[in-house]
Amino acid sequence: MQDMKATKPDQTVLGIGIILASVATMAFADAVVKLVSGDLTVWQVFVARSVFAVPCLMAILMAMGIGFRLLSPKWVLIRSTLLVLTWLFFYASLPVLTLSVAAVAAYTNPIITALLSAIVIGERVSGRQWTGVLLGFLGVIAILKPGTDAFSWFTVLPLMAAVCYSLAMVLTRGKCQHEQPLVLGLALHCLFLVTGLIAIGVLVVIGLDAGTISAFPFLFNGWTAMGAREWGLMALLGVLSAAYFAGVARAYQIAPPSIIGTFDYAYLVSAAVWGFIFFAETPDVFTICGMVLITAAGLLVAVRPANRVVTD
Repeated sequence: MQDMKATKPDQTVLGIGIILASVATMAFADAVVKLVSGDLTVWQVFVARSVFAVPCLMAILMAMGIGFRLLSPKWVLIRSTLLVLTWLFFYASLPVLTLSVAAVAAYTNPIITALLSAIVIGERVSGRQWTGVLLGFLGVIAILKPGTDAFSWFTVLPLMAAVCYSLAMVLTRGKCQHEQPLVLGLALHCLFLVTGLIAIGVLVVIGLDAGTISAFPFLFNGWTAMGAREWGLMALLGVLSAAYFAGVARAYQIAPPSIIGTFDYAYLVSAAVWGFIFFAETPDVFTICGMVLITAAGLLVAVRPANRVVTD
């Protein structure tokens, strides 16, 4: 890992800027998914969104003269699979949980990313950064309130999403660092498209009973009618997600995951804002305290070891 960093210096400031813009974009997109979750299915979102995202990404790649070739197809496939699972788990929780709670449960991923970065790819995490990880964990606990009536077992879904996301981001740094971000985004959306089509086909073939489908239609229904509004929202999601996935990939390529993962926390603020605007969700005192702890954690983890040389 030392040789890799010597030949490709970290660009931490740029990486932070990219991740902040990316998570703000995706928080809005996730609010839109929650908004349509009563009318569409997760598989429709995967397919319809990618129908717009794939040509968008291909057009950008061709305009920039970038080829579609992958340097490590195996690792890109594994990374993309982990991200498909991430959004499957997260989206499956949205019809049940508030956007803010689902977001906080999923955003245990920066803590997991910092741990995995140290264990799997040898990123150095200082004592101060470990303190930040602990504060971030306490902030998550304050918001989720485990052991109280406010806690829901459906939070297991975004927690599983967090694990998959963290693994994908560490893999982006360790095995996919030299891939073109737009090509990574294209590969991911192609897998979203294929996964959605296969799932819809399987649901049609097995023919679940009406009771099972009505219990959780967002996951167990195959395809529902879409009008101009729904197709328009999917087109918007396609453009936004193309920008988001390419941005996230780039941020994790050019800067340490433990740093970028911390600024991923900005998603929580955006999710709270959109949750209020779209669904009148108001955070309680514990949620606000948790976000303060998470912000403090971000500041601590962002402090780099003194002996590390960084090129911005």
